[in-house]
This record gives sequence, structure tokens and C-alpha cells, in this order.
Amino acid sequence: NIDCLERVAGVESDLIVEAHGSFHAAHCIGNKCRKEFPQDWVREKIFNDSIPHCDKCNSLVKPDITFFGEGLPARFFDLLEGDFASCDLLIVMGTSLQVHPFAALINEVQSTTPRLLINRERVGESKTRGMGFDFDGSFAGSMPHRDALVLGDCDEACLLLADRLDWTDELLGLRAAFIDKQKLEHI
Repeated sequence: NIDCLERVAGVESDLIVEAHGSFHAAHCIGNKCRKEFPQDWVREKIFNDSIPHCDKCNSLVKPDITFFGEGLPARFFDLLEGDFASCDLLIVMGTSLQVHPFAALINEVQSTTPRLLINRERVGESKTRGMGFDFDGSFAGSMPHRDALVLGDCDEACLLLADRLDWTDELLGLRAAFIDKQKLEHI
């Protein structure tokens, strides 16, 4: 997602791969310039119905989001192989799994890595062995069944998961601390 919610929630930048880019920063689109502009500067321009222009070369300033047809950020490819190879559990939430290359990422983890889909509908299911989710174990063979599905609202499912892992108090504590921090920042 491009909305920076991970950053707002306090996730450290080095743990985030913004595959679609984000509004966290913006750059001048001038080929020779590429000056970086902060999110607050761009937001102020847009909310004041002003088109952001570079103060160095007067070209347009565009948030660092990836539009259809543009290449994905280098960080996505730099971390792809290592991150998925070391993944202990893959949780996929709130998606149609229709857009590639993202839809195929569920196949990048090790064949023994458990995968959990939390979603309003079943998506990404296998039609052949090794490609997509196999919720029913049709293609598991001698391998342990690794795919699980929770249908419903993502927030409710996350609360249920936290409860089952006995993490509810910790989760609610983190949520309360986050809300308190947001209140202080907006005073």
C-alpha cells in the first residue's frame, strides 16, 4: 500500500518494502534534477490546490509511488530472494492476489513455510502443485499441509490470532500506546 500506514504504526523503515512506492517522500521528475522533497511539503501543496513544482528546476514533483507501467523500486528486488528464503511464516491479508508480480510471491517461500490467508474471500488457490494456496491439501502429497485460511474481516481475524497466541494484552497495549502517541502529535 502507498498510504504509509506501516510508518504511522511505528514499523522501522528498514523493515518495510514499499513495492508500490509511497507518499513518504517525493522527487522532482526532471531527469537531471531528481531533488527529494519531504511528505509534509507535498501534502501542503496538494491540500492548498497547488501543483508541486521543484524549486531548483521548476519540473513537477511526484510522490514516490509506482504508477501502472512503471518499474518497481530496486529495494523490492534487492530483498526479494533473501526475505522469502528466511521467512518462518507468511501471512497474506486483504488482497485479491490478481496483480503480478505480487500474486506470485506466495510461491517464493520455502515449501515447508506455513502460509496463512486472512481475507474476505478465497483467493490465490492452486490449480497445479506448487503454484498458489492449497487450502484443502489436494496437492500436499507427502508434504505436511501448510496453508490455512481465515475468512472475514482482517482486523477481527488479527484480534482472534492474537487471542489464540495469548498476545491480546500486548496487542491492546501497543494499540493504546500508538493512540496516545498520535494524540500527543496532534496537540
